[in-house]
Amino acid sequence: MSSKSEHLSGGLSPAKRRWALSFHATTLITFLAASAAPTPLYHLYQESWNFSPILLTFIFSVYAFSLLTTLLIVGSLSDHIGRRPVIFVAILLQAAAMLLFILADSPSWLVAARVVQGIATGAASGAVGAALVDVNKTTGPIVNSISPLLGMAAGALGAGALVQFAPDPMRLVYLVLFAALLLQSAFIWSVPETAETKAGALASLRPHVGVPPQVRPSLITITPINIAGWSLGGFYLSLMPSVVGAATGSHSPIIGGLTVAALTVSGALAVFLRRQKPASSNLTLGVFSMVTGLLIVTAGTHSGLVALLFSGTIITGVGFGSCFLGAVSTIMPLAKPEERAGLLSAYYIQSYLAFSIPAICAGFLSRAVGLAMTADIYVLAIVLLMTGGYAVMSFVRSQPAD
Repeated sequence: MSSKSEHLSGGLSPAKRRWALSFHATTLITFLAASAAPTPLYHLYQESWNFSPILLTFIFSVYAFSLLTTLLIVGSLSDHIGRRPVIFVAILLQAAAMLLFILADSPSWLVAARVVQGIATGAASGAVGAALVDVNKTTGPIVNSISPLLGMAAGALGAGALVQFAPDPMRLVYLVLFAALLLQSAFIWSVPETAETKAGALASLRPHVGVPPQVRPSLITITPINIAGWSLGGFYLSLMPSVVGAATGSHSPIIGGLTVAALTVSGALAVFLRRQKPASSNLTLGVFSMVTGLLIVTAGTHSGLVALLFSGTIITGVGFGSCFLGAVSTIMPLAKPEERAGLLSAYYIQSYLAFSIPAICAGFLSRAVGLAMTADIYVLAIVLLMTGGYAVMSFVRSQPAD
């Protein structure tokens, strides 16, 4: 028998379904664009306020920790009170974070802005992701995979271009995002609700990780590959522009934005082109592409050849996107409708821990051994985790089912 959630989403007209998919995808893109927007500005912030790579990675990572805390508390709330109220509050919080960035005149303001931004994104991630799957169980996981990558590309590249060519480089990108968020806060109420309200909202606020029993073996199997992929994303969004600057001698904000965009756009393209392929096939392609691409990136950083560095980043991005799609497509179809927000929250908790903790470690390591050596060690760790995880996954899948 179908659940009430399936009944709600199943009763949508094609036009309402398209509108819901478009709105939630756009919202997810905006949130991830906001998260990546500071990346091309980090060097400018460092020059203006004279802080170390360790503080830089802390500013970057405090976002992830506040996001994780929020996911643990409200990750399943939209399963009880509906998707729209949670998304609406998250949009308002994200707009408040943009105001803090606009007002920032010291690193402490950046920390505060990133904390609020993390809370907003944590509240939105489970609700928006679950709403996308509610609307279309086939297309939803694809959009969940493409939208964050496109968002990070738009945020990094857009911010880099505005910093390079537009006035007021430390504020303009946040003004643009603030305006977009205000529009989304108004339009959210025109989107159909896809989740039935139910009792237990207060109880759902107890911190917990909602991994349904039938999903746990699959999640465990893909964990090493998922951790390696998100660790790479964290490095690119925090220290990679500085690594590129040290390797090429150029600290142009647009170069930093292009570096992130090369990774995420190629990742989004891989997700789109591979959307009909089996999850296991996408994970296989992802591992081999990431390992190959990272070796080329390493050669580019040591030679100072921008073309080599960017070509390696594009290949790595194909692997990043394929692994992301393979991971989401492995676990999300196994969850029941009322379990989707909790499962997606658990997945993002794992992912954002990998996104943040290694980046902080890299910040400390760069102070001791330099950026170039830090990048080499980081790449080696990712390659070992990727290849080891793939070997374990292949062994598990080769065993006969009970």
